[in-house]
Amino acid sequence: MKATSTLPAAALPADAPPGISWAPIAAFCFLWSSAFAAAKIAVRDCPPLTLLTIRFLIAGALMLGLAAASGRWKLPAGRDLAALALLGVLNNTLYLGLSWSGMTTVSSAFTAVLISTNPLLIGVLAGPVLGERLGWRKLAGLCLGLAGVALVLRSRLSGMQEDLHGTLLVTGGLVALVAGTLLYKRLKPASGLWTSTGIQSLAGAAALLPFALATESIGDARMTASLFWSMAYMIVAVSMGGYYLWFMILGRASATSASALHFLMPPLGLLFGWLVLAEPVSWLDLLGIVPIAFGIWLATRRTA
Repeated sequence: MKATSTLPAAALPADAPPGISWAPIAAFCFLWSSAFAAAKIAVRDCPPLTLLTIRFLIAGALMLGLAAASGRWKLPAGRDLAALALLGVLNNTLYLGLSWSGMTTVSSAFTAVLISTNPLLIGVLAGPVLGERLGWRKLAGLCLGLAGVALVLRSRLSGMQEDLHGTLLVTGGLVALVAGTLLYKRLKPASGLWTSTGIQSLAGAAALLPFALATESIGDARMTASLFWSMAYMIVAVSMGGYYLWFMILGRASATSASALHFLMPPLGLLFGWLVLAEPVSWLDLLGIVPIAFGIWLATRRTA
């Protein structure tokens, strides 16, 4: 059996070509959801915007270095370069800048849950923006996933466990992620993945740097072991590995099918928040996982 057939075809995204298996999808979901707990650890010792600026600079330089070392570096044409810069602002500066700032007052698990509502927004907007067809299975799956997320949100907000201002900041990050996903599919930059992801990361750093300098002080950072290791993990595993896998999946599947994978973030985010940070998990949180799992199955299964 080939490595690309590790799971039944019914489990793959509806429009996935034969070369996509659950291996990169599982790796992406693990890396993306674990980033929230790693970020929560890092922002304890360093202001969020300063931390992100340094992360984007180092990750971008490493990714462009990999592109050059593999012989695949080529400066994109003007249109693609401008598109990648815009995508970097949306996918890095705004999405992570806002969500990390919000995470200074809300839990990592709650942030993961709120960000995971993006598939419904993308599913609704992918029709008019990208011309993607939203069948009844995908629509039902998206609605079930949203219902599960709503259960977790209700559990968290009704118990006054989360801060409203932090929630609004994370919501702003969610909107930026949705816009970045749709624009990536719309603009279709032609550069290689290391090149395009590296340029986005550097563009995110350049856009974020003035805000970090204006609102934060590097003197507030504490050079601790936990900051070093969480930063190293986010640079290598998340910025390089997670974003590379995300753009690979997004390039080969529809925006709706690819984004439906974000519904896996609530259970995984809750798991990492509980395991790494000892954040509490209630029975309503666990109950919300059931419609989330069924919703993903419906939204990503192949039609007969």
